[in-house]
Amino acid sequence: MPQYKKPEKPVILLNIDSLMSYPLEMAVQTGRAPALKFLMENGTYFPEMVSSYPTMSVTIDSSLLTGTYPDQHRIPGLNWFDTNKRQFVNYGTGVRETFRIGMRKSIHNMLYRLNNEHMSTGVTTIYEDLAKEGVSSASINSFVYRGNTPKRLKAPLLLRRLTRFEKGTWVSQTTPVFSLGVFSKIRRWGFPTQLAAGNHKFTARDLRHLIRTNKLPGFTFCIFQDLDARIHFRGPMDIKGITKIDREIQKTLNLYSSWEDALKKNIWLVIGDNGHAPSGMSYKQVVIDLRKSLLNYRIAKIQQPVHKKDQLVFSVNQRMAYIYVLDEKLPLSPLIEHLKADKRIDVIAWKDQNHIYVESGIVEGRITFSPGGSTQDIYGQSWHIEGDLEVLDLKRTDGDRLAFGKFPDALSRLYGALHSQSGRFIVVNAKPGCEFKAQSTPFHLAGAAHGSLHKQESLVPLIIAGSTAKPIYPRFVDLKAFIFQLIMNQFHSEKDEPKL
Repeated sequence: MPQYKKPEKPVILLNIDSLMSYPLEMAVQTGRAPALKFLMENGTYFPEMVSSYPTMSVTIDSSLLTGTYPDQHRIPGLNWFDTNKRQFVNYGTGVRETFRIGMRKSIHNMLYRLNNEHMSTGVTTIYEDLAKEGVSSASINSFVYRGNTPKRLKAPLLLRRLTRFEKGTWVSQTTPVFSLGVFSKIRRWGFPTQLAAGNHKFTARDLRHLIRTNKLPGFTFCIFQDLDARIHFRGPMDIKGITKIDREIQKTLNLYSSWEDALKKNIWLVIGDNGHAPSGMSYKQVVIDLRKSLLNYRIAKIQQPVHKKDQLVFSVNQRMAYIYVLDEKLPLSPLIEHLKADKRIDVIAWKDQNHIYVESGIVEGRITFSPGGSTQDIYGQSWHIEGDLEVLDLKRTDGDRLAFGKFPDALSRLYGALHSQSGRFIVVNAKPGCEFKAQSTPFHLAGAAHGSLHKQESLVPLIIAGSTAKPIYPRFVDLKAFIFQLIMNQFHSEKDEPKL
């Protein structure tokens, strides 16, 4: 067992899936979230952190943990198509879609291939980087967990037939402290109410166990998933879910002599991973059925092997979708014209070598961009850009930098999605209130959905308490370096806060 060094103040990152700034502020102001209120009032609050794209949990968490967009970490979304192997890759979407693609295949993708095959070896996670510096980490309830520690995971007897592992057992590279539902436990007698990952109570109990037994490592990443499911069906302003999670955070802070003492002994970060856009109630108005939009083409079926005659493949990530063009003789232009005819599609993007082209079903014109030009954006990134800035709601500041409107960090995030995988494909984005559908895709009438580039799903809150340090930019891709330095600077002789 390696000997790990521990910082004076371990960092605890609580990821509340689908936590949004306005509902959070409402819960705090009305007294329904006293723990989050305490952390906000005794820390620094950032209401508009830019998430990854597509705004789906596995892609977002991969960006957070590697500090890169999908062009580097190579996790394109919750649902995508491997053009080299001609296989659908699903990490667990709706039951009907997952069942048709193959339950055993989807479980294998989520539990093993995501971390051990799909995530690029060209990037490192914060867990791997900290381990090289002799600092231990914990991952609680996260499907993105790649670390340096080989760990034998085991499916319960009743679930073994649903996996592709011999006797339901497999070895994966994880964090030294690792919890993932029934497959890997921190507490011997803990029992999650959800099979693949624990609910908010199970997650909080694991965290409290580490604190209570003095086994808290240098960095701990916890995910509370329950809120996301509530919002999908109840809408973005469901505050009850925030209240329930806040109670668990209260119990965690209560382990210390005072809540102030909890801030003296740890650095606490609370973040949401994506927002939600409210969905309308009319199926005809809300649901963009890609099979009907492109019905004149031969479309692959998810329950069958992809045939040579198939021209298109759809992989839907709620309000965003990948449209793969398998027929090399089929030009993109007629497909794009069909998509532009639908006024519910606000972004249609594709690449040609290193250039990105973007059009819209809502705004006239085209914008073309590539990295490395003379134009800088507000994040210090350089671009060569031509065409109509209105297509992506871009504006120039007084300092002649590009600023973003309703599509935050749009250039880097679109570039990341369009270079996240091999193949010839189009990225489409639905306007707020609408979402895409293909074969058996779940949709959320009168509820809410995410996945798109729009600021409703892309801007989320961050709270930092126990430190006055701040990330260089309010983006997920800047958090890995920030957290790493937050920990490593504690081992230096100077006790100054990290300047990032």
